[in-house]
Amino acid sequence: MVYQSYKTKIWLDFLARYKVSDNASELFLNNKMHCNVEHKGRKDNLRPFLVRHPSMEKQIIEQASIVEDDYNNNKNLYEGIIYLMFTIKHEQIIPLYIGKTETFGKSNKNLSENIKTLKSKKHKFARWGDGYQYHVGDLSAVVLYGHSDDKKTSKYTDWANAIFNTFPTNNPKLKIPVKFWCKAWKSSDIGIWKEFGEANLTFLEYQLIGVASSLFPDDLLNREGKNR
Repeated sequence: MVYQSYKTKIWLDFLARYKVSDNASELFLNNKMHCNVEHKGRKDNLRPFLVRHPSMEKQIIEQASIVEDDYNNNKNLYEGIIYLMFTIKHEQIIPLYIGKTETFGKSNKNLSENIKTLKSKKHKFARWGDGYQYHVGDLSAVVLYGHSDDKKTSKYTDWANAIFNTFPTNNPKLKIPVKFWCKAWKSSDIGIWKEFGEANLTFLEYQLIGVASSLFPDDLLNREGKNR
């Protein structure tokens, strides 16, 4: 019980340290929880996708620009972006998904396509792109009519069950408010355990998932790194 109280404290301290609530945005563009949908693709193969909220896109672009500028100027201060999808219950932040987008691509030398020139390219969009194998694209494949069955995965079916009233549908409605926060992460930034000092991005992600899964086991949708 004492340990659980400690985990609650460091979780709340992290949220406060980086002003998660103040800097968060809506994840999806919606009107009274009904999400906007737009069709994308070739004219002969248009498919429906959930629409990211403009403030969410602005947030990602701003944070990715910090990382991109750091890379272009050879400063090597930033390791990528940490992000959190969450909801609010009883004025409390409840984590739904925690993830990261790293500065470097697979070669570990070049700037990741997930971060590069996001103002004009939104297919990957720091893991939140419309393409398949990206969060919005794969969630749309489950939630909206018009996608082939082979694009529907169990991971995003779990997301859809947690977030939407019914699916598949042409009129997606959220069952809970869904918020988004992200931050360009410096190698010198302080992780969730303040007494441990700075944390690299990979370690931070594991820290956050581990603590959040212990505090919110029925809410967190991450599959890897969770306390069993």
